[in-house]
Amino acid sequence: MTQQLTVVVHGASQVTDVPHLDELADRVTLKFAPDGDALAKHLPGADVLLGWNFSARDLQDAWSQVDQLRWIHWCGAGVDAAMFPELVSSNVTLTNARGIFDRAMAEYALGAILSFAKLMPDSLRLQIKHEWSYRMGEMIEGKRALVVGVGSIGRAIGRLLSAVGMDVVGVGRTARAGGDAFTRIVGIDQLDAELAGADYVVLITPLTEQTRGLFSGERFARMRASARFVNLGRGALVDERAMIDALNRGVIAGAALDVFEVEPLPADSPLWDMPNVIVSPHNSGDYIGFHAVMARAFLQNFERFVSGEELVNVVNKSVGFVP
Repeated sequence: MTQQLTVVVHGASQVTDVPHLDELADRVTLKFAPDGDALAKHLPGADVLLGWNFSARDLQDAWSQVDQLRWIHWCGAGVDAAMFPELVSSNVTLTNARGIFDRAMAEYALGAILSFAKLMPDSLRLQIKHEWSYRMGEMIEGKRALVVGVGSIGRAIGRLLSAVGMDVVGVGRTARAGGDAFTRIVGIDQLDAELAGADYVVLITPLTEQTRGLFSGERFARMRASARFVNLGRGALVDERAMIDALNRGVIAGAALDVFEVEPLPADSPLWDMPNVIVSPHNSGDYIGFHAVMARAFLQNFERFVSGEELVNVVNKSVGFVP
């Protein structure tokens, strides 16, 4: 069976671009599509599409060329960009890289919280000016963290923040027991009520039509003036202009942002120069060696595919994430 399979790798030019992919070289026909034109050329006859360094726009533009595609593996956690109507309504199975970025993103969330509590951005600015200025930071033990999104990444964040003594409340689609990650999980209908009690709000929910613009000016107004906001989900989850206004007016105390409405963040964005903002280039889940881990996860799922077994990390295309 595997001799007849054609695997198209989108976002790579050769087998050495993807760790461990050479393990398939003698078993399948590998075709590489570094750009949209090559993708459209290679999709006819393809059985499997590996979205390595992917572009959902390329895939949507080339979708008319799909004839026998059965499985797409998306090398990312969020699949919102791939939720275009033609793919959603098709019989093509979509899987993602769920689980690979959990710990790294949890460490980022904890690092951002510690940076604010221990005044690290201020210390760096003062160091640059060679200025010695005594001040006291905060303890995070006992502080309330509200984690909006209780999937695998949200749970990893909850476990790590709980481990350092924080009171962690999760916000999911429905209320349920918190397990080992959260003191409790409330439904999304309780988000507004919970915001007022949070010292830190960590946003990691998937981007769907229901969550787009979830954090508006009204939501920021419900937060404490001393609260910090951490967005690791998607820029479109937030009304960025309203957030900037809230930060400027002291409605909230600070924000650590790894995702933005426009990426790369434009050079003229006011976020670059705001003293109460930490900016990072959408890399909270990336770490040295993660490409090899991501490729290995695909190869393990590939073995399930050729054996007719159930794939792991199958996206429910009707909701836009892995249940």
